[in-house]
Amino acid sequence: MNVLITGGSGYVGTRLTYYLLKRFNKIKIVNYDISLFGDEHLPENTNYFYEKKDIRDTNSFDNVLKKFNIDVVLHLACISNDPTFELDSKISKVINYECFESLVKISKKNNVKKFIYASTSSVYGVSEDPNVTEEHPLKPITDYNTYKGKCEPVLKKYLDDNFQGIIIRPATVCGFSEKMRFDLSVNILTNHAYMNNKISIFGGEQFRPNININDMCRLYEFLIFNNIEKFNGEVFNAGLQNLKISEIANIVKRVVEDRKKEKVELNFVHSDDIRSYRITSDKIQNVLGFKFNFSIEDAVKELCDNFENGNLTDTLNSKYLNIQVLKEKIKKKEFI
Repeated sequence: MNVLITGGSGYVGTRLTYYLLKRFNKIKIVNYDISLFGDEHLPENTNYFYEKKDIRDTNSFDNVLKKFNIDVVLHLACISNDPTFELDSKISKVINYECFESLVKISKKNNVKKFIYASTSSVYGVSEDPNVTEEHPLKPITDYNTYKGKCEPVLKKYLDDNFQGIIIRPATVCGFSEKMRFDLSVNILTNHAYMNNKISIFGGEQFRPNININDMCRLYEFLIFNNIEKFNGEVFNAGLQNLKISEIANIVKRVVEDRKKEKVELNFVHSDDIRSYRITSDKIQNVLGFKFNFSIEDAVKELCDNFENGNLTDTLNSKYLNIQVLKEKIKKKEFI
């Protein structure tokens, strides 16, 4: 099995790569990524190939698909989350949306069998519905959400029996990765709780669906290796727990206090962030048969393990914040 991961140097792509290489001897993984946020963390493995290239470079994408005879494309590459996208919305739009159709067409032309697209559950916008299904209207409130959603019908129009595809709308991912991010809700709260014994909670009443990164990897493994013919073109939510930010903070507080035997202070701060939504993942469990095994609490515990064993150091450094890294790239004219 030859798998190409766009964005394979990122938070999820890196964790997934290590996960798959550990589990399978006969898989070849090609990481197609310009690696805006660094590549010092990438694995060394005879079944791993790093193509440091830009997804906007369609000729290179075409050549890499031919070179490695790719079976499956997993498209993770994007300028991720709302504030980072908005640093340079024109370039972000090209990366997240305008080059997408070319990637799909080139994949089909090169006889790729399966194209898996990572959309986002934030395409639903703000909703009071406690069980947002895949049929819920898309009401994105930011450009990031909008263009993520606009890619979905683009993929669908190229699918057929020989070129199959599936769309995943993941919740916010949490937990440890070799390419760590501390700008995601559970990870931010855990980092500050562990390092400062203090958490600032902006708002607190907003709901956020989450998915443990270990389940995210298990799901992509499931989709890569299983026959999806019956589900060609289907859309699936992927998230386990819908909790308020305040509830997440209390889970973090409990786990970190138990681990460090020190008190963690909660500080509530007013926020104008109205983003609040809950998703149901009944479809992916009932139709695909995929079951979630890991919780938010598991993610917090794994992060604490990696603080303690030295895998995560200097964690308050801005290098773990995509928006800060990209600001520096823009300042140095390295993001064009």
